[in-house]
Amino acid sequence: MPLDSLTNASDDALLVLFANGDPKAALVLTHRLSPRVFAYGFRLLGDRNEAEDVAQEAMLRLWKVAPNWRPGEAKITTWLFRVVSNLSIDRKRRHHSRAVSLDAVADPPDGADSVEQTLQDKARSEALQTALLRLPDRQRQAVILRNIEGLANPEIASIMGISVEAVESLTARGKRALCKQLTDKRDALGFEDDR
Repeated sequence: MPLDSLTNASDDALLVLFANGDPKAALVLTHRLSPRVFAYGFRLLGDRNEAEDVAQEAMLRLWKVAPNWRPGEAKITTWLFRVVSNLSIDRKRRHHSRAVSLDAVADPPDGADSVEQTLQDKARSEALQTALLRLPDRQRQAVILRNIEGLANPEIASIMGISVEAVESLTARGKRALCKQLTDKRDALGFEDDR
């Protein structure tokens, strides 16, 4: 099947095509899902190399389950986010004493932003990443999935293996903790006081 005809196919359809021997379907699905999987891993771990490893492992696991995938039972992204969550927790446990590098913040894309805007955006991203890494693991997961990945609470509950009420509690506490951490930095990060 030509790549163009696969770009509009659903994730489930692409995985089924891959399971039936179509490597182009895997290519399309990889290009579609890998950036989100990597970004989620990076937000959880705070380390670009670790996030790349986790994203690759999650995608490899997806290819291994492809022949047994039952379309419609779960969203592929939900399954992948759960795998990334589990892999990230495992890595954090193994590397508990290892320091987390904040130098791995992604460079902003080339564009028309001024140098000042680019530096301010980087400072904001670093401040957010630092604040996220100070949250307890479960709060960080919930906040990232809800507020950065934009997932609905039931999907987050499925990924984290908890109730929707627990998701709501974790995201509320996480957002309050982030606000508390970042409030003192509003002026330094170039935010006007809107209160």
